[in-house]
Amino acid sequence: MSISRIEHASGRALPLRGHDIDTDRIIPARYLRAVSFEGLEAHVFADDRSDPAHPFNQPQYQGASILLVNRNFGCGSSREHAPQALQRWGITAVVGEGYSEIFFGNSVQLGLPCLTVGHDDIERLMSACERDPSAIVDVDVAGLAVRCGSLDVKATMPKAAHEALTSGLWDGTGLLLADFEQVRELANRLPYVTGNW
Repeated sequence: MSISRIEHASGRALPLRGHDIDTDRIIPARYLRAVSFEGLEAHVFADDRSDPAHPFNQPQYQGASILLVNRNFGCGSSREHAPQALQRWGITAVVGEGYSEIFFGNSVQLGLPCLTVGHDDIERLMSACERDPSAIVDVDVAGLAVRCGSLDVKATMPKAAHEALTSGLWDGTGLLLADFEQVRELANRLPYVTGNW
């Protein structure tokens, strides 16, 4: 198994306008009783989607893989279910004005890059994708840039998160499996594994 480096994401975008969208809106608490994260995608924005006009209900955004957001996205409680639900819905990258620190960290742990752009830039990106929902947004995680048609926007990300995503260090399981013989050799020397006390 190889290490999963996250360097690029591309696809149609779903513009989700509004500041301070919290994790309880992303995935309401009543859906967190499951033992695993399976099926969470069915409940993304469950309460907000009672409004037929919600972007996640719109047919032109079904199958979108890039989420465009405003300021302080993912604030509120620290549930890792929020980025899990978004990723399982099909989101492969988020581009926005800013994120709650815990949401951002939980996203990195899943290999879901969250790039930050300025207010005017996210407005231009959202407007372009609202005018043409078929437009492709290219998220260059490695190069910290977002492109859509003639728009070419510089993005930022904390250095440690950027390095973790682009090097594959975010993927702890992948790192273990990439050199499993070394793991096996170590395990064979441990008395509590071998029974040789």
